[in-house]
Amino acid sequence: MKQAVSLYLGIDGGGTGCRAAIWRDGVVGQGAAGPANLTSDFEGGMANLRSAITAAAQSAGLGAAELEQAIGHAGLAGVQTDDMARKVAGQLPGRCCVTEDRNIAIAGALGAEGDGAVLAIGTGSFVGLRRGGTIRAVGGWGLQLSDQASGGWLGRAALAATLEAVDGMRDRTALSEALLARMGGTPQEIVGFAASARPADYGALAPVLVQALEAGDPLARDLFARGAGWLDRALAALGHRPEEPICLTGGLGPRYRALLDRPDRRFVAPLGTPLDGALILAQAAGGRA
Repeated sequence: MKQAVSLYLGIDGGGTGCRAAIWRDGVVGQGAAGPANLTSDFEGGMANLRSAITAAAQSAGLGAAELEQAIGHAGLAGVQTDDMARKVAGQLPGRCCVTEDRNIAIAGALGAEGDGAVLAIGTGSFVGLRRGGTIRAVGGWGLQLSDQASGGWLGRAALAATLEAVDGMRDRTALSEALLARMGGTPQEIVGFAASARPADYGALAPVLVQALEAGDPLARDLFARGAGWLDRALAALGHRPEEPICLTGGLGPRYRALLDRPDRRFVAPLGTPLDGALILAQAAGGRA
């Protein structure tokens, strides 16, 4: 019988920030750094991942040689191909499996084996369903083509609506006026912002939209309703059943609860975070070592 590996590395890399944790009979070190969406910025994302891992190792009192003994799992936004996953894994310490961030979000929210739907809504978004150990998911293809309901999607859609309001195509609201002022007061400055904006830049506008939603702003209500409509369609596409729980995760997930609530739906709190999910998957891999 092979000896069990006792050192595990979990990595959660998202569009707003990345985190790393080291487990040895419990979490012994954690670290955090900036965005790690590898489609948007591969080199910058990798630098942030390395910074988070280094901080976690330092807080755990581990040197580079010890860290190379770890079994890890990294769930990273923007990892869309096996080639990219292998490229990233080759730059991470230890024996680290690299996947997109869906699996760690589901494992963290539902635990190692629980069934149910996970609506992960942060800077990006996806909807996943685990049933009998099989995971299916929709969305999460990046802000250029997908990520509906997310912070990045909301921010971009709100700026587009603000331009329509300036053009007289829709009513101006407190939200559109606030966004116009935030961008500098002219539509040209909104266009200039959009020319180089990344998902995290659009996502930084999400708190403004949440505040406007709480104040009853019509534009904010319309945008969140559109996001909720897509989430409803995603659940239907995955064949979600009424008896299967729904878990809302990410910074914006809970904001959709009221819009998605129905008598035949059962919402549950997440058991843990995506970083917890990364450690769960790393430990599962260690058990197969």
